[in-house]
Amino acid sequence: MSFQAWTLFALFWVVFVTTPGPNAVNCITNGMTLPFPRAMIGVLAILTQATCFLLLSAAGVTALIAASPTGFFIARLIGAGFLIWLGVRGWMRAAMPVPAGGRPARCVYLHALAIATINPKSVAGYLATFSQFVQPDVPIGQQMGVILPTALTITAVSYTGFTALGAILGRAALGAVFNVWVRRVMAACFIVYGVLLGTSATPQGRV
Repeated sequence: MSFQAWTLFALFWVVFVTTPGPNAVNCITNGMTLPFPRAMIGVLAILTQATCFLLLSAAGVTALIAASPTGFFIARLIGAGFLIWLGVRGWMRAAMPVPAGGRPARCVYLHALAIATINPKSVAGYLATFSQFVQPDVPIGQQMGVILPTALTITAVSYTGFTALGAILGRAALGAVFNVWVRRVMAACFIVYGVLLGTSATPQGRV
């Protein structure tokens, strides 16, 4: 991968992972309601998903998913329903006090991994990476040696930032009313993302 191609890819990935979405909302929520080290387990889950999706994209699997309208439609509805359910549950629980012990690390990881994985819209981003930035005349293994660390580094920095933002908001939310409404705004975001996901179109890539 040339330096120019790498620069374009890096800029694309910055936009891809810094545009607020379900992962960002979950990181902010984790930062607000969990000790920061435990909240960072959610970032680890996102990096796990990113690594798997990048490797699957390199193998052409995401292109196959995007090429199956029926399969993508079903996955999209499941993902949309899951996000809406999270939003409704979060709204209803917003007024409840956060448990003193917090959620176990395993639950934090699996919850974040589920949110990152069930969003079929992310297929569009990974498909774009390999349809727009990968050079067909260069061995894919050589390009993955550049793409993978670049993508994971930017992803880690971005979602660590969202988690830190949540921690700052959590410390600032000294009033109970403010705390409830911030948590409700986060819950509403999940509902909005679920609706948008359910009405989105199948991603198309350049083959």
